[in-house]
Amino acid sequence: MRQILAILIGVALAAGSAMPAAANHEIVIGLQCDRTGATQTVGVNLCPGYHDYIRLVNAKGGVDGHKIRAVEIDHEYKVPQGMEAYERHKKEGAVVIGVYGTPHIYAMTQKLTEDRIPGTSPGFGSAAAADGQRYPYIFPIAATYWSQGAAAVDFTKKQLGGSLKGKKIAYLFFDNPAGREPIPVIEDLSAKEGFQLKTFAVPPPGVEMGAQVLDIAQRYHADFVIAHLFGRSPSVSIKELKRVGYPLRKVVSFVWGSAEADIEAAGGWSVAEGYNVMQFAGVGTDYPVLNEIREMYKKEGKEAPKEMASTVYYNRGVLIAALHVEAIRNAVKGKPDGKITGEDVKKGFEQINNFTLGGLVPPLKITATDHEGGGLVQIWQVKGGKFEKQTDWFHAYGDVVAKHVKDAAKK
Repeated sequence: MRQILAILIGVALAAGSAMPAAANHEIVIGLQCDRTGATQTVGVNLCPGYHDYIRLVNAKGGVDGHKIRAVEIDHEYKVPQGMEAYERHKKEGAVVIGVYGTPHIYAMTQKLTEDRIPGTSPGFGSAAAADGQRYPYIFPIAATYWSQGAAAVDFTKKQLGGSLKGKKIAYLFFDNPAGREPIPVIEDLSAKEGFQLKTFAVPPPGVEMGAQVLDIAQRYHADFVIAHLFGRSPSVSIKELKRVGYPLRKVVSFVWGSAEADIEAAGGWSVAEGYNVMQFAGVGTDYPVLNEIREMYKKEGKEAPKEMASTVYYNRGVLIAALHVEAIRNAVKGKPDGKITGEDVKKGFEQINNFTLGGLVPPLKITATDHEGGGLVQIWQVKGGKFEKQTDWFHAYGDVVAKHVKDAAKK
């Protein structure tokens, strides 16, 4: 009997040693979201995209055998709730935080740095955070508002025949710190390119701008409009510009006025025909990773989620999740047991290079000094009832943007 028991114990030990090291170790991500607050139209589509990509990774065995657990907390776009969410995520052992909201990334910057946990702010937050030396634990991982402003001017220049000299450009913006942030970059470009710049502030909540739009179209006679609006205000701007007869093909929007929901709220695709929008993730349904997600649902006997139809925000959720996982994958290479820290993931982000996910993600290169990844965007246009791509990935006026990043470090 003792011999049989010894054999059984030996078999069990052998089986255990054959298992991958720490195969059951979970890697935790903290995901902040707004599904019920002021920016819920973004969150209800972006956050499902994030979760679906994580589910896809786990369905394939996780990251080198380690499953990912994304813990979502809805902070209703309120900073106190966001700070509470951060503390809960930290207690859960999160090694990276998907921050949601410009006020939130400002509020959390010091905590993230003290706790050595990387936080991401794709397409929003402080543009100065592109400087990885000054902000070692903040990762924009997408074009900041400074880069968006530069790209908007470059696109405007091309649309107006290659020269902006003597042209009148209107900057229509939501009057808060995020809306004002690109102004110094655009002012520098006004001096550089010789165009006249006039700014038009839209007070919160951004649903009244008839006077500003009338001024742009009939008094200022703008040659082009650069719009930086959020929430309900992008759809209002489309309707108001259309009402006064301003051609929407002479408008380009920053990334938070560029989703299907904005077009639908403005009255539909025919109303918004010609409207140009900036994107930091691919738009539409024709990407290999999205096909994999649909196939995952099909294998489960389910229809693809309705959120996938809102491709701008859903795809951004996939992009954010994919970059988080890629940073974790890089971190795990140095720690096969999966017991990585925020510091490991920080270094993992700084090793991301040309990870494109079949074109859904721009070919970023994130380094210890550049946490933005190059500031790449695409321009899409409302055309024939859909978004149609107008440019490949590009960035513009890198010298001007770099100057502002450098100057911010001196303050």
